[in-house]
Amino acid sequence: MTTATETRKPIILSGMQPTGQLMIGNFAGAIKNWVALQESHDCLFCIVDLHAITVRQEPAALRQATLDVVALYIAAGIEPEKCTLFVQSHVPEHAQLAWVLSSITYMGECQRMTQFKDKTAKHSENVGLFTYPILMAADILLYQADLVPVGADQKQHLELTRNLAERFNHHYSPTFTVPDPFIPPAGQRIMSLQEPGQKMSKSDSNKKATIFLTDGPDEIRSKIRRAVTDSGDLIRSDAERPAIANLLTLFHVATGESIPTIEERFSDKSYADFKSELADALIALIDPIRQEHTRLLNDKTFLQALLKQGAEEASRRAYKTLRKVYKKVGFAPPA
Repeated sequence: MTTATETRKPIILSGMQPTGQLMIGNFAGAIKNWVALQESHDCLFCIVDLHAITVRQEPAALRQATLDVVALYIAAGIEPEKCTLFVQSHVPEHAQLAWVLSSITYMGECQRMTQFKDKTAKHSENVGLFTYPILMAADILLYQADLVPVGADQKQHLELTRNLAERFNHHYSPTFTVPDPFIPPAGQRIMSLQEPGQKMSKSDSNKKATIFLTDGPDEIRSKIRRAVTDSGDLIRSDAERPAIANLLTLFHVATGESIPTIEERFSDKSYADFKSELADALIALIDPIRQEHTRLLNDKTFLQALLKQGAEEASRRAYKTLRKVYKKVGFAPPA
């Protein structure tokens, strides 16, 4: 007989801030993997708008960007029927657990965070930037996540999450699952089209440097045509040729072909030929996403109903954890 433990899917949680337009790097590094994980994991995908306001946002733009991200998640292949899709601020348990966790977090732990130092160098310092990793820990621990996809800039935050889970479990009793990092099987690092030594960014002031998931065919062709290349005409991926290596990575992301196969196909062709086919491949990938995104944004009633349903499911699960935490720390139950 199969037991519930044997059939339980591992829980995975991830999310993105609704700041800036999502781009091909977000698709290659995160959303593409999320789509595959829906089949094998119990997935919770959120839009982390509470984190977004640690940097000043224009309110109307933030509201619109939240719906934009939800629509792009779905357009890119996230299926609400197979996962829990919700907005962080719609589930108050995130902020409630963050407050409890802040009482067992040491000042030095937050002060050591590299991302805190980097962000305060660019933005006005505020307490939200300082306590950001505690809220991230609450995001994860609320849902007893087994796995969390992390990039290099989030490894410190996940380590703090693990430490807080272990500390709470030790001081009170086993309550939280201690999450492990999830390393995607084949992550691709997409670099800027204009400065291939820098990572492609959705917040880059030079919009020609980034391929957005909402770019139309003409925009994609123009950006690829103007993408910088290395000297010579060799279409080969190596450390000495970062610009063409990046374009080969984009071709791989768009088509799924291996880089050696692409190199062989274009071994006797020009940069112009290569860029033309790369643009075609990116358009074939992105344009259906762009069109579906537009269709979904025209049906805000559907999106809002979907987010309400997702928040109800997320809150149901989060409340189970928060109720245990409140009891263990000694809070009196409500009448």
